[in-house]
Amino acid sequence: MSSSSLLLLAMGNPLLDMQVVDAPELLEKYNLKPNDAVLAEGKQSEIYDDLQKNFKVHYVAGGAAQNAARGAQYVLPENSTAYLGAVGSDSLADQLRAANDKEGLKSAYQVVEDKPTGACAVVITGHDRSLCTTLGAAESFSPSHLEKPEIKELINQAKSYYLGGFFLTHGLESALVLAKAAAESKKPFAMNLSAPFIPQFFKSQVDEILPYVDVLIGNESEAEAYATSHDWNTKDISEIAKKLAASPKSNSTPRIVVITQGSSSTIVATSDSSSTETYPVEALPKDAIVDTNGAGDAFAGGFLGARALGKSVAESVEVGHKMGRMNVQLSGPTFKFPKEQIV
Repeated sequence: MSSSSLLLLAMGNPLLDMQVVDAPELLEKYNLKPNDAVLAEGKQSEIYDDLQKNFKVHYVAGGAAQNAARGAQYVLPENSTAYLGAVGSDSLADQLRAANDKEGLKSAYQVVEDKPTGACAVVITGHDRSLCTTLGAAESFSPSHLEKPEIKELINQAKSYYLGGFFLTHGLESALVLAKAAAESKKPFAMNLSAPFIPQFFKSQVDEILPYVDVLIGNESEAEAYATSHDWNTKDISEIAKKLAASPKSNSTPRIVVITQGSSSTIVATSDSSSTETYPVEALPKDAIVDTNGAGDAFAGGFLGARALGKSVAESVEVGHKMGRMNVQLSGPTFKFPKEQIV
């Protein structure tokens, strides 16, 4: 990868998705909700062996930020993206590298010898997906990895940065290194709220990094969770987006807040405007939807890729919508190859 070509450097938890379809009994057995994302606790940790032994599993390269980075690469010129995260020294990591290589995303992994690569059980029921994650090696990412010469080179040469909110469950120190590097070099730093439990249970971590965030992406349930955890006493998405945009910031760059609402519309607020913009989503026939796993990541990747190309917010939202529309018509967080014309 030439140093001048790195348009986006992403950081997150690399996971191998283990997808099963039409197994609603798993939701009750492991106390999972039809459309939610959780970290495995207690009995839920048994789901991975259960899937491998008793179900037909479809394996897909996953991890929210990694999905988004692959989505951004889809709309960008070749070799424009790289990804930071920790994996084990195992075949699952090899599968992740192969998937990234196929789609042009550079894997800048830290290898943790004594832990397995993380996995995510994806239980698809109808158009809903329930995600149950075991982080494995991902939660052992160390700030020392960022000091390696080849990684420092990626950080220095990147034109923009993206953090998956899931990473804040364990990696705030490393995330702040990336955020502060972005601030010092006056390059855009984006973050995704990722799941309702992030602003609910990792409120202090989100609040510590938010002043560095130039672009904040999330969906309506994540936005509501943030508002609830901060006692804002509102479920009005436009109002929440405006309050997020106006939250304290470490520099003078206006913050952009992008809140998706599935198939209804996307709301955008900026810190330099008192109003919000609403962008409708082109509806798909229900029978065209295969599954929604990764749709939000596809949107984020499309949006960030378009922004890296210098597109306006409105143009970038439309690219994100196109990527999300593509994704829900495929199985898992994947994209059509050869590439369609998205941008």
